[in-house]
Order: sequence, then C-alpha cells, then structure tokens
Amino acid sequence: MNFSARTGLAALLLGCATALTAPSAHALTAKECHAKFKEAKAENTLNGQTFKAFKAANCDATTAEAAPAATSKPAETTPEAAKPAAPAAVSASGATFPSAVDPQYSKLSAGKARMKTCLDQYHTNKSSNANGNMKWIQKGGGYYSECNKRLKGE
Repeated sequence: MNFSARTGLAALLLGCATALTAPSAHALTAKECHAKFKEAKAENTLNGQTFKAFKAANCDATTAEAAPAATSKPAETTPEAAKPAAPAAVSASGATFPSAVDPQYSKLSAGKARMKTCLDQYHTNKSSNANGNMKWIQKGGGYYSECNKRLKGE
C-alpha cells in the first residue's frame, strides 16, 4: 500500500471508531421508558401526567438529558379528608351532576368512586327527570362521561 492509501484508511478507521464510541444522546427504549413511568407513578411524582406527556418530557432524545425527573411529591389527600358531597351542580343541558365524590365510596379507587357517585346521582335524577335527556352512556358523551369529567375537574 502506498502512503496516501494508508493515511486515508487510517482516517476512515479513526472516524468510524470515534463515531461508534462517542457518547450520543439517545432516547430510552419503550421498555425503559415504561419502567421509568411506573417507577414515577409508584413514587407519586407524576403530578397528573399521562404516559404520553411523561414520555415526551423524560424519554425522548432531545429532552432526556435536559429535563430531570420531577422530585417534588404532590400534596396527598386522604379519603377521610375528602369533603362530603355538596349539592349537585346543574349543567347547561339541564342535567344535574354531583359536585364531589360521595364519602361512602372513599375506600374504592378514584375511578370506581367517581363512577358509583355518578350512577347514584343518575338514578336520583332519573326518578325526577333531571338527566337532561342524557343516557348513561351514549355516542358523543353520555351522562357518565360528563359527570366523570366534572368530578375529575377537567
């Protein structure tokens, strides 16, 4: 081999070695990201973040190093501290919705407690015709969908 061929080959090998060993900002794999999400969920550090938002903030290549994981814990509310169900709110459609989760369901998960509270109010409204012509579940958002949104605070 002549001198220029050896120099070119050496430069090529050096370039490849540098590219392969250089630390690059890489996104987490889906499994790693999901494990990180579950860990944050267990530690209550999500602050209501969905997986999609968590992934965008913590797992993508551009933001993985820039955005550290949230370390502050949100204020925890105990079921005993939940305020009793206040008078129901009336919507624009004429349906009456509960304004808070019923304390009798405080031992259930948040979603199930909301569902049971909404169902109780739905049955109460049904007897007094105060559901605003809404069915429990219907296309475009039935009584349960609207009630659940209100109790979640969306």
